[in-house]
Amino acid sequence: MRVDDLDHKELLELDSESGLIRFAGQRAILLDAVAMGILRKYLVENFGLAAARTILTQFGFAHGWRMAEALASQFKWDSEEQLFEAGTRIHTLEGLFRVEPGSLDPLSRQGLMLTSSYEAEQHLLHFGRADAPMCWTICGLISGYLSRASEEEIFVLEDKCAGNGHGFCHLIGHTRKGWGDACAEELRFFESKPLKDCLDVSLQRVTESLKAAEHKLRGHRRALVEVAPDLAEPLLGIVAKSEAMRSIVDLARRVAKVDSTVLITGESGTGKERIARVVHDESTRSNGPFIAVNCGAITESLLESELFGHARGSFTGATMDRPGLFEAANKGTLLLDEVGEVSPGMQVKLLRAIQEREIRRVGENKTRKVDVRIIAATNRDLALGATSGTFRQDLYYRLKVVELHVPPLRDRREDILPLARILMAGAAIWMKRKFSGFSPAAADQLLRYRWPGNVRELENAMERAVALGQGSRVELEDLPEEVRQAPSKPIAVEGTVQSLEDVERDHILQVLKLNGGNQTHAARQLKIGAATLYRKLKSYGLIAAPKV
Repeated sequence: MRVDDLDHKELLELDSESGLIRFAGQRAILLDAVAMGILRKYLVENFGLAAARTILTQFGFAHGWRMAEALASQFKWDSEEQLFEAGTRIHTLEGLFRVEPGSLDPLSRQGLMLTSSYEAEQHLLHFGRADAPMCWTICGLISGYLSRASEEEIFVLEDKCAGNGHGFCHLIGHTRKGWGDACAEELRFFESKPLKDCLDVSLQRVTESLKAAEHKLRGHRRALVEVAPDLAEPLLGIVAKSEAMRSIVDLARRVAKVDSTVLITGESGTGKERIARVVHDESTRSNGPFIAVNCGAITESLLESELFGHARGSFTGATMDRPGLFEAANKGTLLLDEVGEVSPGMQVKLLRAIQEREIRRVGENKTRKVDVRIIAATNRDLALGATSGTFRQDLYYRLKVVELHVPPLRDRREDILPLARILMAGAAIWMKRKFSGFSPAAADQLLRYRWPGNVRELENAMERAVALGQGSRVELEDLPEEVRQAPSKPIAVEGTVQSLEDVERDHILQVLKLNGGNQTHAARQLKIGAATLYRKLKSYGLIAAPKV
């Protein structure tokens, strides 16, 4: 018997009466590749990588051993080499992979090169690109086959895999002695020790991770209490001392109880995604996924595939079926950030998906039902866009079932210092530095600045201050230059209210000082004419009247 004589038509026996399938004389069953991928996903997520790899490697080994046993007993082979080569041929006929033309067996110096590995394909589908080779079942399969065929322990390992970015899978086989001590860690997955050992290791790692996370959380809480003793536990990660912010958070918690679509508006950096998370965390979907996508950062053609998924071959580079974010967020929440940037063509498709609660993958004809809550966020004026025609009115009203407008930081000044303290504490923990608070001058200047970048700008300012600070508290010189140079803004206090004339005078003089006395530049910043500025300065007695 020669390898070239193997034909799947002769190896495969279908008995329609009994329902039995035999392949190479052994009873076989048909398993869907995606189902095997789902099994892999379940094993990894519930037992960890080590246990999953052990199970799949030893399952493959048993499969390969059985196949070699069947072929050795059923056929008389011309040589031992032919029996060896029959293994890769028979596994190719089973649809597990394709051997590259000219590639030799894994025991050769060049090794075995495979393409179309079902295992690499399924790992990419369910996990994305891996950091290491992932064809565990196939390595076990070929190891088991060669071990039975040669009657000597052979272990096949993978050094290149399509699952971690290569264009093919490359396998090499040796005896245990041939591999030496360098690969002892890899060979342990073939050992017949109880799976309990692997599970114990996985459980121990999970326990250690939980303890580390708990310790880190306690450290964060201690730091927050030290720097913000006047605050209760920050509400779901949000500081809301101001009336405006408390109102928004209260509304977010109320709308969370129902599945209505929510539109969150506000300037960039105000914390729209934080509010979206409040809605998710306070809802009945809190145990489901929360997925955010920045619609403005993805081109129209890619956004459709990203949201709805695509079928294999639907466009160049689509080498496999891929679910989109609507499916990934099933039973959870999908945040469409920067929804105002979506093109008119995509707006139509979004509207249909939101209304019908069903999507259609790119390149497919069938629709798929999805159970997902939609939250949209934007810093654009969608009402103006709907009026001008740049944004579809029907989509606007579909998104704006409930609108939550997050006020800018300058309009909730009560939140500035509590937020700054918490952000400073977070940066200090990250950089492993100790800071107790702000100097009076620094705190005063934080309140005077208008924060055009909102909370995001404040966060960056606190990170800079912690990185550059030399003492135990943030000083005025540790703040960014634009914050230090913020013009004086008088704060009305009972009994010391300034007149409007005095407020105007102080402001003009401060701007003039910032511009080094240059009246032209100061007038431009104040948005008044140079002659007007001249007259005001003259009225303040800062410009002498010409002598007669």
